[in-house]
Amino acid sequence: MTIPAGPPPTGGGDGEQQRLRLLAVTACPTGIAHTYMAAEKLAQAAESRGIDMKVETQGSIGAENVLDDNDVKHADGVIVAADKDVDLSRFAGKRVLTVGVAEGIRHPEELIERVKSAPVHRPGGAPTAPASGGKERSVGYKALMNGVSYMIPFVVVGGLLIAISLSLGGHTDPSGGLVIPKDSFWMDINNIGVIGFTLMVPILSGYIAYAIGDRPALVPGMVGGWIANTGELYDSKAGAGFIGAIVTGFLAGYLVLWIKKVPVPKFARPIMPIIVIPIVATTALGMFFIYVIGKPISWVFENLTDWLGGMTGTSAILLGAILGLMIAFDMGGPVNKTAFLFGAGLIATGNQTVMGMCAAAIPVMPLGQGLATLIRKRLYTEQERETGLASLFMGCFGISEGAIPFAAARPAQVIPANMLGGAVAGAIAGVAGVEDAVPHGGPIVAVLGAVSGVPMFFVAVVIGSAVTALTTVALVDLAERRRRGEAGLALGVGAREAVLVGAGARGGGAGAGTGASGGAGAALGDVPKQAGPAESADAAVPGDRADGAGTAEAAEPADEAEGGDDPSDVLSGYLTEQTVKVRLGAADKEAAIREMAELLGRTGKVVDPEELVARALRREAQGTTGLGEEIAIPHAKTDAVSAPVVGFARSAEGVEWDSPDGTKARLVFMIAVPEAAAGDEHLRILALLSRKLMNAEFRERLLAAPDESAVLGVLREVG
Repeated sequence: MTIPAGPPPTGGGDGEQQRLRLLAVTACPTGIAHTYMAAEKLAQAAESRGIDMKVETQGSIGAENVLDDNDVKHADGVIVAADKDVDLSRFAGKRVLTVGVAEGIRHPEELIERVKSAPVHRPGGAPTAPASGGKERSVGYKALMNGVSYMIPFVVVGGLLIAISLSLGGHTDPSGGLVIPKDSFWMDINNIGVIGFTLMVPILSGYIAYAIGDRPALVPGMVGGWIANTGELYDSKAGAGFIGAIVTGFLAGYLVLWIKKVPVPKFARPIMPIIVIPIVATTALGMFFIYVIGKPISWVFENLTDWLGGMTGTSAILLGAILGLMIAFDMGGPVNKTAFLFGAGLIATGNQTVMGMCAAAIPVMPLGQGLATLIRKRLYTEQERETGLASLFMGCFGISEGAIPFAAARPAQVIPANMLGGAVAGAIAGVAGVEDAVPHGGPIVAVLGAVSGVPMFFVAVVIGSAVTALTTVALVDLAERRRRGEAGLALGVGAREAVLVGAGARGGGAGAGTGASGGAGAALGDVPKQAGPAESADAAVPGDRADGAGTAEAAEPADEAEGGDDPSDVLSGYLTEQTVKVRLGAADKEAAIREMAELLGRTGKVVDPEELVARALRREAQGTTGLGEEIAIPHAKTDAVSAPVVGFARSAEGVEWDSPDGTKARLVFMIAVPEAAAGDEHLRILALLSRKLMNAEFRERLLAAPDESAVLGVLREVG
């Protein structure tokens, strides 16, 4: 279908042209605020121009308002505003414009004009990288995050099962090592964990490749990762580990993209993605790694082992630092294994000090990274914090691979921090003369009696872990500040966007007062499970989507909202005059949350006030709930309340809430819902609130209302 140069004219009679029909898909890496904000802004822009538009949102809970075949058939163009990969195959033959999700928020009108001249997407085309404009992450970064997100469960399951089997079924053996009886139940548990660890590296490689080259790249990516991790295939005692997997993942992905561009006869096209491309790419990548990359890897690490052997007479501090650096560099990879095998090999000669240095460095990475997630929670997603706890547990059992998800997600920050901590631990163990009689590391070997000089061993581990944690936090924080500075305020914090986008719709018109119902979601909800912490601005202030039903609706006029409704109908009765306070007495955030909890307690629905306060404060530690524009929405999902309840208080002086725009919070809402209701109800509450709070005139009337009754009258407009 030919798309006209501009919006079609309307008119009566037989000559009337059909309205332009557009589709859109919005998605951000975390699937929270930006996804729904972009959807609403595009829908509003289309409506104001008399254009039919259906928007599919690919959020954290899955795709909603999904575009069906009939929608695509009659569409004149498709706008894909996404910072993650979106399958474009269903749009073959249609004009497709791909941009970053931020462009959908900031310039929806421009996108509607640009899609009219966008290129036609061809059948079998590769996923398209976002067009210029916006501050979206690079394709390579998103591919890496895709691999990391799929790898994490394998790291956690494999590592914890191995740790449990070692702790409950293992013992030191006179011949060396931690031994689990072969025919025991715990050996079976250990074997299951080993399988998880074995799959970890191919999964990382495979899903990096998948994010770049789509499904045809999955097999070559996984097979390439397996080859990289299996040193025996290219005569190396230690495989290339997760770093090799990253290399094979990108090689496989881009190799598949290149093969897709090769012209083939029409009859061969159907079998290309399922037979030809996987076979050719897998064979080429495998042979390339074995014969081209593998041999140099083997040579390098053989010579590295010889070099280490010549250092045994040198300073123990220097040798310990070098071994610590190597142990920490790739966490189970070839550099790590070279140092480990060097130390283990010397045990048989009676030299146990080298293994003592290695044993002290081995747990530093997982312990340090786990500690970092506790020190600065706001820098990490909920999934990463959960992985951090598992990493701490694995570190206690000498499983350095527990830190791999962090290193893969932020190699530039995490690997140097790991190496610094490992070097410190190795050097301290070296100068203290710590010895380890078994080829294993971590506190478990000391507990089982395989280490001499136990006090200094733990000193080395603790100091090394602390160095890693503090260095990681400093580097990650610095990287985040730099990224936010480069991206600008619009992408700096998701919650601020929610307010500013809504404030941009001031005045009359279809968009007035509606804001972005998904926007305020940046301040309410839990951190999503699949994103890296630096992945998007959403992660800075984690949140959930607003209810989809509210994303394209205009705010109801006050007279309609009030039409005979009882005051108790505000937010389904969750907010009443009983939970409204015109003057908040607190001067700081914690005191304000306590005061708000007491306000909610008037309803009798708060069964544990202290737990409610604790949960709300823990949420604040993840990221401020101050939205800017003098608004804050502290909240908690907890069984400390028996039913959903909402409170509102107004502060004359304002409370410092760490809001991204620097304003103090004068309008404070507190939402508390039971765990059982948290899945949907808080989203509905948020949708209703956000549609009104984005309206500057509404906020002004809320500030000016003289008493609780008047405040409730204004809030009754919310619904």
